[in-house]
Amino acid sequence: MHHKPLFFVGSYFIFPLALLISSCQTIPASMPFLQANDLENAYEQYHETSLTHRRFRHADIIPLLNNRKVVFTVEEIGQSVQGRGIFQLTYGKGPLRVMLWSQMHGNESTATMALFDLFNFLEGNHDCYDTLRNLIREKLHILFIPMLNPDGAEVFQRRNALDIDINRDAIQTASPEAATLKTARERFQPAFGFNLHDQQIYYNVSGTAKPATISVLAPAYNEPREINKVRTRSMQLAVGMNRLVQQLIPGHVGKYDDTFEPRAFGDNFQKWGTSTVLVESGGFPDDPEKQFIRKLNFMLILNALYELATGAYAQHDLKEYEAIPDNDSKLVDLLIRGISIDQQGKKYNMDLGIKKTEKENDDGFDIAAAVSDLGDLSVFYGYEEIDAHGLEFKTGNIWKGRFNRVEEVSWDKAWDLLKQGYMAIRVAHQPDTAHRLPLVVVKEERDFKSGFKIGQPANFYLTRGDELVYAVVNGNLINLEGR
Repeated sequence: MHHKPLFFVGSYFIFPLALLISSCQTIPASMPFLQANDLENAYEQYHETSLTHRRFRHADIIPLLNNRKVVFTVEEIGQSVQGRGIFQLTYGKGPLRVMLWSQMHGNESTATMALFDLFNFLEGNHDCYDTLRNLIREKLHILFIPMLNPDGAEVFQRRNALDIDINRDAIQTASPEAATLKTARERFQPAFGFNLHDQQIYYNVSGTAKPATISVLAPAYNEPREINKVRTRSMQLAVGMNRLVQQLIPGHVGKYDDTFEPRAFGDNFQKWGTSTVLVESGGFPDDPEKQFIRKLNFMLILNALYELATGAYAQHDLKEYEAIPDNDSKLVDLLIRGISIDQQGKKYNMDLGIKKTEKENDDGFDIAAAVSDLGDLSVFYGYEEIDAHGLEFKTGNIWKGRFNRVEEVSWDKAWDLLKQGYMAIRVAHQPDTAHRLPLVVVKEERDFKSGFKIGQPANFYLTRGDELVYAVVNGNLINLEGR
């Protein structure tokens, strides 16, 4: 028998579904908990193929909203500062009301993609998932707001067009988006709420090198962070989410800080009587567009809806919630341990941490890497790490010639320049799109920077004597001995 090969995500093997599920089998409504492989299969069958990266706009989702008015009720319930429509979708006719909202911050779109995957799933019929769909439809009444901040999504920024953080506007509702969300909740009166966000990729699970790929929180409703029946239900629902993700990527779930924030929506939903779970999508190795994390979102949301429909969430012990490790913030993109730096004839041994920043532009975005920290970084971790003991820091040079366009430089030419100590070139015309050369491309010599101080662009060499061993070009580690 011919089997499809395994494929690799970061340091984890994910099995193709053909190996996990030999056939699609009906899910009985009596099952206390869904199986991870059933949820994976559902995702593969129903994920929305038109959304393939994080940067999509309001106009991209309008057709996806207009095309699903058979099993959903779709309504425009408000408008953003710049006049873009804010839509809600309702599904089901059950007694238990559940509300999910996403992309309150315009650059936090992972869960939005997962919601459109879920919409596709809920629209499906005549397959092994009909029992599950019927159960959700009969037991739950669900309200979805997939994109609360369309103006922020347009330019992929956190805040809205007034530069207001909508998640700090639950009380004053100075922004129309916050007013829309608050009004939707007041009218719908949900028993449960899902507050769907993305967190920075530099959160790790406390005490480990593992990214907090998913973080959960049952928000506090007051300063003492007391636990009442409303918050208890949130904690139990979060336990079910944690159990599921642990099956797939063990050790990658953290608990978000529960300090009470009196202006935030999650905290106030909890205060107003809606049992609310915050879900934060963080980072995962080799998943820059968060497509694997999107899949996790789909799976944990669908599983949570099932647990709500069956009441299975109430079986979870609060001790399991308390046992979820906290988020920490000890990750960098590249961690260089033990490098030697020469200053005024003296050598200093230290660690260097490098982080990458995405900067929006008219054509998309650029990535700029800089030194984020240095010194003793023994308590930090890197998505990529190198032991540089015995290696020395050396600044890079810019080639003195000039090219007309970057296309004139072949890969072999770029590699030769890099190995000679030139990690930057000048071009008369900057490229319109990202290039693939292992070099920094600038228009003027003054635009190239190479150094080790905090905030300096991450462009330098690691040497052994006079030998160039590694190059770090815009934060990317290149083994010069590997070619």
